[in-house]
Amino acid sequence: MSAQHDARPAPVGGSLFNAATLVCGVLMAVAATIIVVRLFFGLSSTTNVNDGYSWGIWVVVDVFIGSALACGGFCMALLVYIFNKGRYHPLVRPALLGSLFGYTLAGAAITFDLGRWWNFWHIFWPGYFNVNSVMFEVAACITLYIIVMWIEFSPVFLEKLGLHDARRKLEKVLFFFIALGVVLPMMHQASLGTMLVVMGSQVHPLWQTPIQPLLYLLSAIMLGYGVILFESCVAASAYRRQIELSLLNPMAKVMLGIIAVFLVVRFADVAVRGALPEAFRANHVALTFWVENACLLATFLLIGTVEARRNPARLFLAGITVMLGGILLRLNGFLIAFDTGPGWRYFPSVPELLVTIGIFAAEIFGYIYITRRFPVLPREEAYAQPARS
Repeated sequence: MSAQHDARPAPVGGSLFNAATLVCGVLMAVAATIIVVRLFFGLSSTTNVNDGYSWGIWVVVDVFIGSALACGGFCMALLVYIFNKGRYHPLVRPALLGSLFGYTLAGAAITFDLGRWWNFWHIFWPGYFNVNSVMFEVAACITLYIIVMWIEFSPVFLEKLGLHDARRKLEKVLFFFIALGVVLPMMHQASLGTMLVVMGSQVHPLWQTPIQPLLYLLSAIMLGYGVILFESCVAASAYRRQIELSLLNPMAKVMLGIIAVFLVVRFADVAVRGALPEAFRANHVALTFWVENACLLATFLLIGTVEARRNPARLFLAGITVMLGGILLRLNGFLIAFDTGPGWRYFPSVPELLVTIGIFAAEIFGYIYITRRFPVLPREEAYAQPARS
């Protein structure tokens, strides 16, 4: 195999002590301190949640949005292992790493928002299972998916430790975990949409629809590809590497197809249900609806042509617009367009915001550490070929 086509992963190397890790460390320390205060003195000591809005950004952002942003691994598994697009294999490990941290920290974050957090073990004890609850299905699938992802990613650690026999044995059964890694996120991402459905009239008509599970699944897939675009561009810039245009270019085309399907289904649903007039009212809810969808439409303006998809800056911006559109879809449904009744309002407190920022900082720190010390990113020479459409 020639060097320029050697796509085997390798550690990036370099020092772990730099401005990025220092900032992340400070933010993580601040978040950890606030979490300790919350665990000992209750939710009211650090959050603005109330009886009307019992869910704050620790659930909506850290879990509902965070898990969707962590769908890159699932999306790459769809392309490589389900649709047999083996050329994307070099993107699997970086995408899986982002998903691994995103889901693991989202699973941990849900504990902070539990009123009686010391009873969190009830989730894992059969005697407390409520199989008729959509929340139980989400919790069970996310927990299993976190375990599956760690198993899927374990060859990276085995390779680093030189345990080649153990790695070969694991790879013989890895197909089973890969299959689970595709099914489980599809189940719980759809179920997150179902959680909006069961909230009934509290959710604004622009987001209250029986096909919300389908919309959430489609948006999670497009978000996964958008995050891969974003992460690849940032990693290439931060590590001074050549960007993987030969892979990102055609992958972006797949992402555009998913976005197109999503937008058609989204607007057809709003029109059929007779909710379209709500989008033209002079209020902040209608505004956020159009901003949400404008972000997705902007992606076509940025990378709608083959030539545009050869531009790294446009790919980076497209990743951002897709993420913004998917984030707003969830933020609108669960917070901005959620009305629990007169007299109730919610806006996150500073400690809530700092914890959420700290969780994302932990993801960045973990990504930097693993990619520098373990074989995750492909060797830079792997992409020394012209980009394809």
